[in-house]
Amino acid sequence: MERCDVGERRRGPIWTRRAGAAAPRGVIVNIIHSVQGYHSKTVHFLNVAFDSSGDSLLAGDRQGNIYVFDLNGNRFNLVQRTMQACTALAFNLRRKTEFLVALADYSIKCFDTGTQELVSWMRGHESSVSSISVHGSGKYAITTSTDTAQLWDLDTFQRIRKLNVRQSVGIQKVFFLPLSNTILSCFKDNSVFAWEFDTLHCKYQLSAPVEGSVLFYKVFAVTRDGQTLAAGGKSNHLHLWCLELKRLIKIIQMPEKVRAVRHLEFLPDSFDGGSNQVLGVLSQDNIMRFINIETCKLLFDIGSPEEGISTAVISPNGRYIASVMENGSLNLYSVQALTQEGNKPPPFTFKVVEDGPKYTSEANKLITKVTSERSKGPWKSKQSKIQSRLLKLQANTSLENKENELPGGLNKKRLQALLKGFGEYPAKYRMFVWRSLLQLPENHLAFSSLIDRGIHSAYLNIQKEYPIKSGKLLRVLQRTLSALAHWSAIFAETPYIPLLAFPFVKLFQNNQLICFEVVATVVVNFCQHWFEYFPNPPINVLGIMENVLAHHDKELLQHLIKYNVTSQVYAWPLLETLLSEVLTREEWLKAFDNIFSNHPSYFLMIVVAYVICSRAALLHCNQAADFEYFFHHRNNVDINVVIKEAYHLMEATPLDIHPQHMLDDFTPLPKGQYPVFNKYPVFIVNYQAQKWEKIREDEIEYLRERQLAHESEAKAQERKAEDEAWYRKQKLLQEAEEQRQKILLEEEKLAEQRQRLAVVKRELKVKELQLLDASRRRFLNYQQDQLQMELKCLDDETARKASMRQQETNAVQDIEPESQKKLLEQHLIKDQEAVTKEMKEEVEAHQRKVDLEDQRVRRLIEIDKEEIQKAHTVAEENLARAEQKHTDTSGRLQPQRRLRRNDQDREKRYREIVKLLHDNRVKEAELLKAMRETEEKKEDAVQNKAQLEEEQKAAAAADGHRKQFFDDKMNDELELAEKLQREDGCFERLRDLRARCTERGVEVQQVPGSGNICLSDLSTLASSPHNRRRAELARQERELMAEVRRLRRRLTSRARARHPPAHSPATTWSP
Repeated sequence: MERCDVGERRRGPIWTRRAGAAAPRGVIVNIIHSVQGYHSKTVHFLNVAFDSSGDSLLAGDRQGNIYVFDLNGNRFNLVQRTMQACTALAFNLRRKTEFLVALADYSIKCFDTGTQELVSWMRGHESSVSSISVHGSGKYAITTSTDTAQLWDLDTFQRIRKLNVRQSVGIQKVFFLPLSNTILSCFKDNSVFAWEFDTLHCKYQLSAPVEGSVLFYKVFAVTRDGQTLAAGGKSNHLHLWCLELKRLIKIIQMPEKVRAVRHLEFLPDSFDGGSNQVLGVLSQDNIMRFINIETCKLLFDIGSPEEGISTAVISPNGRYIASVMENGSLNLYSVQALTQEGNKPPPFTFKVVEDGPKYTSEANKLITKVTSERSKGPWKSKQSKIQSRLLKLQANTSLENKENELPGGLNKKRLQALLKGFGEYPAKYRMFVWRSLLQLPENHLAFSSLIDRGIHSAYLNIQKEYPIKSGKLLRVLQRTLSALAHWSAIFAETPYIPLLAFPFVKLFQNNQLICFEVVATVVVNFCQHWFEYFPNPPINVLGIMENVLAHHDKELLQHLIKYNVTSQVYAWPLLETLLSEVLTREEWLKAFDNIFSNHPSYFLMIVVAYVICSRAALLHCNQAADFEYFFHHRNNVDINVVIKEAYHLMEATPLDIHPQHMLDDFTPLPKGQYPVFNKYPVFIVNYQAQKWEKIREDEIEYLRERQLAHESEAKAQERKAEDEAWYRKQKLLQEAEEQRQKILLEEEKLAEQRQRLAVVKRELKVKELQLLDASRRRFLNYQQDQLQMELKCLDDETARKASMRQQETNAVQDIEPESQKKLLEQHLIKDQEAVTKEMKEEVEAHQRKVDLEDQRVRRLIEIDKEEIQKAHTVAEENLARAEQKHTDTSGRLQPQRRLRRNDQDREKRYREIVKLLHDNRVKEAELLKAMRETEEKKEDAVQNKAQLEEEQKAAAAADGHRKQFFDDKMNDELELAEKLQREDGCFERLRDLRARCTERGVEVQQVPGSGNICLSDLSTLASSPHNRRRAELARQERELMAEVRRLRRRLTSRARARHPPAHSPATTWSP
C-alpha cells in the first residue's frame, strides 16, 4: 500500500507509482501528517471534500492545515493554515479556486487556493457548524449548526436568511437538493420539511413513518437526481423516501451486527442518470458497506474493526472514495479496484418480502431483511420457489437468446422492441443502455497506458482549430483524441476525427474511459472501410450509399447529378460528423438509440433516409453552394420520419446492393487490451507521419532558434536596460554632486551675507549709541543753558528788586530821618547779603543735585552700553538662529514698529507738555509781575520769613521726593534692563531709556520753577516790613501762590494721567 507523509512540506507528489485497479484492498494511497520533534506525533485529519469534477480533494486536519490533493496531477499543496480545527469543508463554489471552511470558533471563512489569501469571513453561528451545503450554481450556501441554519450569498458573503428553531427540537441537517431549487431541513424530532428556495415557503412535509418503523434520524443522503432520500439513525433500519411521491417506499434492515448508522453516501455512476443505486452505509463498527438498494446485494465494504473509518466522502465522478480513519490518517480508495471480484466479502442476501399473511402490517411489507448465505436455516418463501423455477427455465434457453443477452441483465431483442414502441430509450437509463449495447470492456489499465503517454503532438494546438469556450471540455477532447492517436496512427492524420468524437466527448465528459471506448467502438464497427482510401473519403462506402439512393429515389439522384452534387457533398458531411451538424441534441440521441440497437449498416441507411426525406427541399436547390449549406446546417426534417424511412430501407433494399453484405456484424472491444487497428494504407499514413514529423521537427527547430533569438534579444534588452540604468544612476549622481556644489556655494554666499549683515548691524548699533550719546549731551547742554538762563533771570530780578528798593529808599528819605535811613540801609545790606548767600547755597545745592543726576544718567548710559554690548554678543552668537527665524522676526517687527510709533507719539505728547509748562511759566511771570505790583503793600517781614521757611521746607520735601523718584526710576531701569536682556530685546530698551531720559529732562525742567517761587518770596521778604499794606499784599500773594501751586499740581497730574511713563509690556511675542 502506497503511503504519503505530508510532514512539514508545503507541496509534493502524492504517490510514487499509482496502483490503479490492482490496488490492495482498493487503497490507492494512505496519507498521514506526522510532526517530528521531541515527541513525534500524528496530526489527525478531520474533514474532506471533493470538487465538482472529482479530481481534486480538500482535506483539513486538527491544527487547521488545509491541503488540496490534485489526483490527476499527482500533487498536493498546503493552501492555508487557519491555526484552529475545521468542522466542515465545501469546495464547489462558482469560483473554482475558492473553498469554504467552518472553524472551531463558530466562524466560516472563504479562502482562495490560487492566491492562498482570505476572501471573506462570515460570522453568525453560536455553536459549531456541522455541515456546509452549496447550491448547484455555486452562488449560495447553507451552514448548519445544532441551533440554527443560515443561508449565505457567496457573491457578497452576506447572510440572506436565518432558520431558528426551539432548543427542544434541534436541527440535524439542512441542505440543497440536487438539480432543484429546494431546501430540505431535517430536525431531531424526525420531521422533514422541504422549502422553496426563492420564496422560502414550505413546499411539503414528509409524513411520519408507519407504525413499527420509527427511528430517530441522524444521517441523510440524497441521490444525484434529487428523487430519493435515504435516512438512518440509532437502528439497523434504513428508510428510503421518494421525494416526488412524498412517501416512504422501502425500509432496509441491515445485519444484526449493525446497531447504528453513522454516515450515508450514494455512489455515483455515469450511466444511471443520477438515480444512484449503490448506497454506502457507515455503521458503529467503523465499517462502510456498499449495497445496491434495488437488487439488494452487498457489493463491497471498506474499513475494519482494526482500521476503522470515521467519515467518508465519494467523488462526484464515482471513481474515488476518501475516508478519514480513526487513527487520523486519510485513505484514498479506487472504486474500480473495490468492485473487482477478489475484494468482495461473502455476500449477504437481500430479500424483499412482498407476499405474506393477511395480518402482516404495512411496515413489514416494506422491510427488506438481510440474512447471511452461511446461516443454517435459510428463510424460504413461495417467491423463492418461483425464482428457482425461472432460473431453471433460463438455463434451458437457446443459443440465440444467449447471443441477445447483454451485460447488466438486459436483452437486445427486448430493447429493440421497446425502442420500436417508444422511439427512444428513457433519458434516465440511456447511458446504461448504450454501455450495455456497445458492451464496453472498461479496460482501465489499457486506457491508463494510453493516457500516460500524454498529449499527442498532432493535437497540441487543437484549441487554435477548435476554439471551445469550456476549458474542461477542451481538455477531455484533447485527451480522448490523443488516446486514439496513440492507439492507431491513422487517427493522428485524419482531419475529421475531432468532428466525429466531439458529440461523445460532450456527452461523456465526466468519464473519459467510457468516452474513449464509445468512440473506439463506433470507429471499429460503424466506420468500417472508411480509411481504406485514406486520405480520400471512403469511395466504396459512398458508392454503396449512392446505389441505395438510386434504387429508392432515382429522380432525386438525377437532380443531384445534374448539378454535379456527388456523394462527397450530400453523404460524406453527414457521415464524418455523425449527423451532429444537422440534428439537435435530442434528435441526435434518438437517432443513435436506433443506430446502436441495429446492424452497423443501419447508420448508412439513416444517412440515405435523411437525404430522401429532404428531397422536397433538395429538388428546389440549383446552386452548389446551396447543397453544401443544406448538408452542414440544421433543416426542418422530422427525425421520426427519418428513422422510420431508415427501417424501411433496411427491409426494402435488395441484398446485392444492401450495405449489410459488405459490413461485418457488430464486434465489441475485447477485455484487457484494445485490438490492433490497421485497416488503412499503412505506407501513406507512414509517409504522411514521416512528413508531419519532419515538419514538426523543423517547426521545433524553428521555435528553438526563435526562442534562442528571443532570449538573445531579451538578454540584449536586459543589458541595454542595465546600461541605461547605470548611466541614469551616474547622471543622477552627477546632478546630485552639482546640486551639492550649488548648495555649498549658496551656503558660502549666505555666510558672507550674514557677516555683512552682522557688520551693518554692528555699525547701526554704534551709530545708534552715538546718536543716543549726542542726544544725551544735547539734553545736558540744554539743561545747563536753562539753568544759566534761570540764574541770569534771578540775577536780573534781584538787581531789579534792588533798584526798586533803592527807589523806595530814596522816596522814603524825604520822610524818615537820616538815622532810620542808615539803619534801613544796613538792614537792607544784611538782608541782601543773607539772601545772596542763601541763593548761592541754593544754587550750589541745585548744582550738586544736577551733578548727581548727571552721574546717575551717565551710570544708566554706561549700564545701557554694557547691556547693549552683551546683547550684541548674544546677537552675534544667535545670528544663525536669527536668520532661520527671519520670518518670525518679520512678524515681531510689526509690534516693534507700533512701539516705535507709540514712542514717537509719546515724545510728541511730552513736547506738548513742555509747551504747556512753558505757557504756565509765562502765566507765572505774569503773576510775578502782579506780585511785584503788590510788593509795595507788604508790611510784615516776619510773616514773609515764615512763608519763606515754609516754602523752603516745601522745596526740601520736593527735593526729597524728586530724589526718591530718581531712585525708583533707577531701580525700575535696572530691572527692566535685566528683563529685556533675558528677552533679547535690545532695541526696546534703548527706546525706553531714551523716553525715560526725555521724561527726566522734563522733570528737571520743572525744578527751577520752585526756585523762582523761593526767590520771589525772598524778594518779598526784602520789601519794606513796616507797611501794613504790604502785609495785606503779602497775604494776597500767598493765597495767589497757593492757587498757582494747586493749578500746577493739577496740570501735572492731568499730564501724567493722560501720558503715563513707558514701561515694559506684560506679555511677550513668541515666534
